[in-house]
Amino acid sequence: MQELQEKFIRKLEATNLEFIRSIIEGIRWEARLIGIKGARGVGKTTLILQYIKKFLAADESTLYVSLDNLWFSQNSLTELTDEFVKKGGKNLFLDEVHKYPNWSQEIKNIYDDYPTLKIIFTGSSLLEILNARADLSRRAIIYTMQGLSFREFLMLKTGIELPIYNLSEILNSHSALTKDINKKIKPLQYFETYLKSGYYPFFLEVPELYHQRLEEVVNLILEIELVILRKVDAAYIPKLKQLLHIIAESVPFIPNISKLSEKISINRNTFVSYLFYLEEAGLTKNLFKNAKGITRLQKPDKLYLENTNLQFALAKQNSDKGNMRETFFLNQVAYHSLVEYADDGDFKVEGKYLFELGGKNKSSKQLKDAPNAYVVSDDIEFGFGNKIPLWLFGFLY
Repeated sequence: MQELQEKFIRKLEATNLEFIRSIIEGIRWEARLIGIKGARGVGKTTLILQYIKKFLAADESTLYVSLDNLWFSQNSLTELTDEFVKKGGKNLFLDEVHKYPNWSQEIKNIYDDYPTLKIIFTGSSLLEILNARADLSRRAIIYTMQGLSFREFLMLKTGIELPIYNLSEILNSHSALTKDINKKIKPLQYFETYLKSGYYPFFLEVPELYHQRLEEVVNLILEIELVILRKVDAAYIPKLKQLLHIIAESVPFIPNISKLSEKISINRNTFVSYLFYLEEAGLTKNLFKNAKGITRLQKPDKLYLENTNLQFALAKQNSDKGNMRETFFLNQVAYHSLVEYADDGDFKVEGKYLFELGGKNKSSKQLKDAPNAYVVSDDIEFGFGNKIPLWLFGFLY
């Protein structure tokens, strides 16, 4: 255990508190069992280390361990916990739990057997909280973390404090909001950079290698996480990579499931399940006309990549502009709101707001005077009437 504590202290000393993700304020840290899941690279490890450094004492009462550490090849999590609690341990942070065999059963037992211990764990976005052997869903509060919002990216780049706005504020007060923001910063100056390489916090490390690293993240998710955690046949992984490239290079992609499954030589229902797995893994977004009634065997009405950075990494120079706009809007808005496919526009949000996306000259003709309808335009600084700048939807979290 001493070896793990030393590694924890070194990590903590290297943790920077200059910028902390906004999700830290939305987590109920007083709960006894908290899970934070998300795709590789979104910053889960940094978040919990920042919380420890800012709010907890760096003494024997707190311990952070990553469960992919070789120490666990010879030792169990239960043994570690028992020793930790006997020495005064109160707060146990477990990173990368999906790398540890039978993790959910052991955490359930630890939760039940050590009632004074608080446990915070992180894992893949494919993390199963509910399973037949260990149901953590009634015990744990689970949070999903995604990449940086445009607002968070701007704060990281410039150091300027910028507020979060909810959807209602953006729809009702966008003209005033855009004027206030443009007094502090010129968002369009940074927007294209964000779309290309600002979603994952590791853009700060070696910027010129950003897309190479992102491709490596995609490969790890496909070749390791999907195969191990979702039992996807490894023989189909090259075909799923090909599908991601097709989505990246297409206009907003309306999938022909029968043709795609035939091309990949896979059963239709299995292929649709794989589409759900890609979304769970943080690689794609599936859009439905009726999102509340979906099943695993229902094909999506549209397919997008999860974020625009993936589009640039996978399609290089061939990414579609319209696809990029819609991907950004869907990614930022769907984090807190229900977004569905719309016949009369591009998106329906919360079952009542209709949005049509386009360039700066986009008109509202296609919306046909529909109630609660808005035009979302790229390349404009200010909002007016029912026309809202695309970048402003990056201030939702």
